[in-house]
Amino acid sequence: MDFRPMRRGRQALDQAETEAILCRGTAGTLALLGDGGWPYAVPLSYVYHSGRIYFHCAKSGHKIDAIRTCDKASFCVIDKNEIVPAEFTTYYRSAIVFGRARIVEDEAERMEAMRALAAKYSPKESEDSFRIEMKVSGSASLCVVALDIELMSGKQAKELIKKEE
Repeated sequence: MDFRPMRRGRQALDQAETEAILCRGTAGTLALLGDGGWPYAVPLSYVYHSGRIYFHCAKSGHKIDAIRTCDKASFCVIDKNEIVPAEFTTYYRSAIVFGRARIVEDEAERMEAMRALAAKYSPKESEDSFRIEMKVSGSASLCVVALDIELMSGKQAKELIKKEE
């Protein structure tokens, strides 16, 4: 599919800056086609790893049903959101990706994704702690989803461009 170009291309971030936002972020919003054709957007914790977005969730529910019905998704991370009342604007920086969501069936990929999530959110915990948590939390009931990225873009407020120049 061809994606429409960014309207304000001068504000676009390059690939490295966009990936840095995805690496720094701790939460993003996943947007899917939900029940009855209604948009369904849900905030979640994630990791950007090996060029994909990974997250985990329950094996049943609105999110998984939506992914099974239509795998097209978008994901947005806000990196900066500084309200500047005197200028009636916001200095922002964000990244958005479009891609296809899939339930990770391969056990090696699934464990790699879970290790990447653990390294991001629990960096001081040991491998032994990770294994115990996976056993206790019932990894069999845990669903890992990968968002295979087809388009990635980042954008920042024009005021931030002026500051950098």
